[in-house]
Amino acid sequence: MSLPEDVIDSALFAQLESGDEAAWQAFISLYERRMYAYLYRLEGHAEDALDLTQEVFYRAWRSIRTFRVGERALPWLYQIARNTQIEKHRRKQLGRFSLEEAQDEVGFEVVSTSRSPVQEAESAQTQDRVQRALMQLAPEYREAVVLRFVEDLPYDDIARIQGVALGTAKSRVYRAKEQLSSLLASVSDIH
Repeated sequence: MSLPEDVIDSALFAQLESGDEAAWQAFISLYERRMYAYLYRLEGHAEDALDLTQEVFYRAWRSIRTFRVGERALPWLYQIARNTQIEKHRRKQLGRFSLEEAQDEVGFEVVSTSRSPVQEAESAQTQDRVQRALMQLAPEYREAVVLRFVEDLPYDDIARIQGVALGTAKSRVYRAKEQLSSLLASVSDIH
């Protein structure tokens, strides 16, 4: 049985912990699109999702020592993303994270030349329709359905990220899927 591809081994962890610029840039490039897509689906706004994505990787850099070698990176990053997004809403005013600050403090620049996941997603009309329906779900349901069907995470990871029992995670996904189906049937395309 092979390990999941997002497991961070001791060699990669040592590079990340030491602040190796190339290792961090490779790590960010592997996961930035997934974090952006996740946060976009939760926030509904591209700029907010981009700001939060940058903050997630900044926080990952600052807290890399809390990561346990041999664990999967994605659940850890989703937890950071979730906490960052929740904190943003608690403060009501997100203090913007700037790339200039990251370059000064961290010593490397976060650079991405790839197109955003949103740009490569479905048609703009369909995407807008799905996003409008997602935004009508309760936040815990929206997060559960995004983690399951957009991010393709297993239920045990969803339960861990949301801090609930496995049965609760499954129930949230089921209820979210039912509500989303109903909402999509009633949300009409506006041309």
